[in-house]
Amino acid sequence: MQINAQTPEEYISKIPADRIPYFNKLRQTILENIPKGFEEQMNYGMIGYVVPKSIYPKGYHCNTNLPLPFASIASQKNFIALYHSGIYANKEIYNWFTAEYPKHCKRKLDMGKGCIRFKKPEEIPFELIAELLKKISVQDWITMYEITIKR
Repeated sequence: MQINAQTPEEYISKIPADRIPYFNKLRQTILENIPKGFEEQMNYGMIGYVVPKSIYPKGYHCNTNLPLPFASIASQKNFIALYHSGIYANKEIYNWFTAEYPKHCKRKLDMGKGCIRFKKPEEIPFELIAELLKKISVQDWITMYEITIKR
């Protein structure tokens, strides 16, 4: 489910009303904990957190006109999603996250390669997400991206 929006605020105004408080808290958790240098913007129809072209002029290898994506949040049909490229690119971070998740949430982790799905928004582990975001700096992400993803 893609929401057509030009700004994060417009995006949030178009999601189901019962999800808005949780989505706002997730967004605020990201904004308060993501390392300096990442920038919030609409990206791929979601609220994205990217390495701006002013820091990484090469951009994203799939479309070099776009900044390098790092994380995104979206309201999908049946869940709220957090897409985090660091989990996909770094096995240590993946292992840490999957080991920590049960300590923060009773529900089984529902996760793809880099997509974490929250079917019950009231059970989003905000403290764990805050810790996850602090683990990768902009420079760490650029290095990881160039070694593991961009080939």
